[in-house]
Amino acid sequence: MSFDLPVLNRATGSTRVTSQQPQQFASDNYAGACPEAVAAMIAANAGSAVAYGDDDWTARAADSFRTLFDKDAEVFFVFNGTAANSLALASLCQSYHSVICSSAAHVETDECGAPEFFSNGSKLLLAPSVDGKLTPEAIRTLASSRSDIHFPKPRVVTITQPTETGQVYSVAEVRAISAVCRELGLKLHMDGARFAHACAALGCTPAAITWEAGVDVLCFGGTKNGLMVGEAVLFFDRALAEDFDYRCKQAGQLASKMRFLSAPWVGLIESGAWLRNAEHGNACAERLAARIADLPGVRLLFPVQANSIFLIAPDAVLDTLRARGWRFYTFIGGGARFMFAWDADPARVDELAEDIHAAHAEARLQAA
Repeated sequence: MSFDLPVLNRATGSTRVTSQQPQQFASDNYAGACPEAVAAMIAANAGSAVAYGDDDWTARAADSFRTLFDKDAEVFFVFNGTAANSLALASLCQSYHSVICSSAAHVETDECGAPEFFSNGSKLLLAPSVDGKLTPEAIRTLASSRSDIHFPKPRVVTITQPTETGQVYSVAEVRAISAVCRELGLKLHMDGARFAHACAALGCTPAAITWEAGVDVLCFGGTKNGLMVGEAVLFFDRALAEDFDYRCKQAGQLASKMRFLSAPWVGLIESGAWLRNAEHGNACAERLAARIADLPGVRLLFPVQANSIFLIAPDAVLDTLRARGWRFYTFIGGGARFMFAWDADPARVDELAEDIHAAHAEARLQAA
């Protein structure tokens, strides 16, 4: 099967807006699907196909991942990140085990207890972290804090790449974490909701920061990378994937028309859009950061390493931005978070920068 993929012209900043409302940067979940994914979905819609994943599109998507990672991994497709992370962690744990993670990890703060639920009670052990990153030292401290039968036995470490604060683990950092995991007999899981953005930021291959660095299981995010819906779970150690298909079925994650979950991945991966989309989002974050760098009293809460910006600014500035119609969240560290998706319009990014400058000037005038 073959099809032609339209290519978005990111060099000129052209974009397709799916709403009459001005583009917002509160979340990269606001974005529509990228042309490459849509084209693959339309192509997959022609005719009929075998159900429940026994179709050519699903096989082709899985093979695309194996080629991309240069690894004969087991690949599964699920509807969302909560299911991907929770089921992956559950496959690595028994109910009496524990999972070591950062206190700011998405599995801790934003999964509504799903990891514990799907593992029948595995406990999350939290390492305090300012920037969302885990360190080998923190892992060792938690893993060795107790070894008696009254405490859930540490079994898995999970890292978010990039973190909730947009910080990216380097290859060396992942390798250091995996070394501690191997020493302590722990498995290493990577929550890659924005995995493509980490690859773009580091300029490395997907393999370099996953299985080559010691990661056992990766949840590769598609929704934030240009898909309508869907995430992929990759087991680099095939033995760990035993009966994972049954977990997916039991959790309501086995799509009867699986081709519509898998085909968009074919468009995303084979066209290279997975990386272009991420590069564009990262570049837009850097674009905004550069345009507001000289504002006194306005600073970045975290370094800009991926497709997010967290701004610390006076309340008057943030209130003015809201009054001008901008949407953003302040639930991480109190900073105003702006996220840039595959379709972020550079002209709209500049509008945001101009409004931040205007809000800043207005606040200074009122304070004078």
